[in-house]
Order: sequence, then C-alpha cells, then structure tokens
Amino acid sequence: MFETVSGITFSDRALIPVWEKVRAGERLSPADGLTLFESPDLTAVGRMADHVARAKNGERVYFVINTHINPTNVCVLNCKFCDYVQNRNAVGAWEMTHDEIVGHITPEMTEVHIVGGHHPDWPFEYHEGYIRAIREAHPHVQIKAFTAAEIDFFARRWKLTAEEVLDRLIAAGLNAMPGGGAEIFSKRVAKELRYTGKAQAERWLEIHGMAHARGIPSNATMLYGHIETYQERVEHLRLLREQQDRSGGFLAFIPLEYQISEEKLVPRHASALDDLKTVAVSRLMLDNFPHVKAYWIMLQEDTAGIALNFGADDIDGTIAKERIAHAADARSPAGLTRKALIRLIRDAGKTPVERDALYNEINEYGEADIAAVVEDTYRPVQRSRESPRAGRPLAKNLKR
Repeated sequence: MFETVSGITFSDRALIPVWEKVRAGERLSPADGLTLFESPDLTAVGRMADHVARAKNGERVYFVINTHINPTNVCVLNCKFCDYVQNRNAVGAWEMTHDEIVGHITPEMTEVHIVGGHHPDWPFEYHEGYIRAIREAHPHVQIKAFTAAEIDFFARRWKLTAEEVLDRLIAAGLNAMPGGGAEIFSKRVAKELRYTGKAQAERWLEIHGMAHARGIPSNATMLYGHIETYQERVEHLRLLREQQDRSGGFLAFIPLEYQISEEKLVPRHASALDDLKTVAVSRLMLDNFPHVKAYWIMLQEDTAGIALNFGADDIDGTIAKERIAHAADARSPAGLTRKALIRLIRDAGKTPVERDALYNEINEYGEADIAAVVEDTYRPVQRSRESPRAGRPLAKNLKR
C-alpha cells in the first residue's frame, strides 16, 4: 500500500520515520542507515537523498578538468581485490620519471590526482621531488596526491612521523589529499581481503585529521560490492561522519564500486540499483559532507547520470587516462571531454559547474553555453618504453 508524505510516495512505510527526520534536519542513526539499505523502495530513498543534495547545492553538479597520474604500480602489498599492482620485475610493472609525471599535465588542467603503489625502494625524497617538479612547471594546478595509506607507508618505511611526511609534502606543493585506501572499515573484511598491511580505520582517519589540521582538505571513499555487509557499510559511514565532526576537512565522499577482474571475490558486479542506493544512503547519512560524488569511471556514464538525481552533486572530471579501475577491466572509458561531462550533467536535468580541486567555482554552463564549448584539445600523454625508471633500466612491454 502506498502512502504519500510531504511530496514523497512510499511503498515501504518503514522509511516514513526516516523521512520525517530528514525533513527536520535531524541526524540519522546507524539503524536508520540500515533501514535505508534494506528497503526495497529505491525510488523513495533516492527522492530523500535528492532533497538533501538540493538543499546543500541546489541544481548544481560539479566537474573538474583533471588528470589521474599513477607514478608506479610496484607495491609491497598484495590486497586480494587489487588487479593494479605488480612485483618490481614483472613484465607489466612501470615506474615513471619526474619528467614523465610532469609531462602528463597540460595548461587546461586545474587538478592533478596522484596515487600509486607502495614502492619499497623509492626514497621519500623521490615523491617530494615530483610534487615539487609539478609545482614548478605548473604553478596554477592544484595537486591532490597520496592516500592516507600512502602517507602511513612513507612514514613507516622511512622512519618518519606522519606529521613530518605531511609537512614536507605541503612544503613541496601539496594542496589536497584524495580519499582512497579506506576500503571498508572492517577488521573482518581487511583480514579476508588481505589489506591488513596498510593503514586501518583508526590510522586512516587519524592521518586525514592531521591533514585537516594543517589546512589540507581531503576526500573519503568506500569500496563496496564485494564481501561487505550492509552493517559494515553503515559503520564505515558513521566513522567518516564522526571524523568530519572532529576535523571538518572532508570535501567529498566517493562510493567506489568493486571492479571484478581475475580475482572474482563475487560472481558479478554490484547492480546499478545497488550503486544508486549506495550513493543515496551515503548522501543521507553523511549530513556534514558538502559533496557526494558519482564517480563515472566506476559507475559508467549512464548510472552516474542517474545518480545525479539520487543524491550526488559531483561527477569527478575529464581524468584523461585512468589506470587503477581499468586494470580491473572497468567498463567505462578511461577519460571524457569537458563537453561530454557537460552534456551528461545537462541530460540529468542539472546545471554543470566547472570547479577546481577545492570546489572553487570556475564556470557555470547554461544550455546556451554548451554549443560554444569546443572539444578539448588535450590528449593522454603516452610514456616512452625506453625512458629510464628511477635510475634503472625500464622493464620491457610495459602496460600502457
């Protein structure tokens, strides 16, 4: 039996008390989050989330002209869900020079997103060096680099404190941190998926708090659609919300759908319905996060576009060439043009707003503006097979 309450029609009456709390601006409890995940009434959950997104950001949906750079896929870890990493001597391993890293950035870009493997041999100074090289070559670009897991690894590997690592990176030119490496804040899942060797929940949250205290904002993520439970998803969101209460520096939350490749943790991808519900519940639970992102690389363009009416108000950016999800056979393209992103947002009935890494608004695009937007002239930069890698010969047949 259907019931309409304040503009939303419910087929699941268990959602009505949650809606009343949302309308009143009250914080949802973990029990409310579980009710939302377990409800079959996806439309009502999405309508509630869209209500919250509109209250925060109106009809605006953000995107950025950016690139993703992965300096190396060599990593000491062996996370069960990851198809990206390689051993140092593997045929598919790569290690980028400073010049190669800087060469991936073009004048049109306002954000560079950098994450990579936990390389056992690159000294911390090597990472400082390419941040400094980017800052010198492209003073206009905002550098969003290194997950909390990477910061923790640098500290442990080179006998530094996390505070020292952050301070030195900031001095080199760091502007913001990405939100990766969180996976699911669950000891059970961490043990089963073999990611206990990197920063766990308490440490991950602590490092983001340190960054926020230094004026460095960051994002946060959650990897879902594998062996986690709804309860573990809700607990993950609760811990993020509490950290935001303490430090206040998170800009956006990004749900990341697990990409199935050779290591099949589950028989099939999360459904588009689960993707949409996860975006919506995240928006409803994370009342203190300014933005929730529909990451089109993971969701694919069609689902990401629908998610813009399920609580998301950001779609990431042009990216130019994404490697990590595509190492796991992500089904989306590796990059999109500015015009394609604008059209995707307009097709969802929203207003496209170009931003920088810190959500400063650069340009708002009305319908009349789209025809004037030319296709982007930049293209992904291909790496040379013969260039040196950190002073050593480059492995042949590098994965491109």
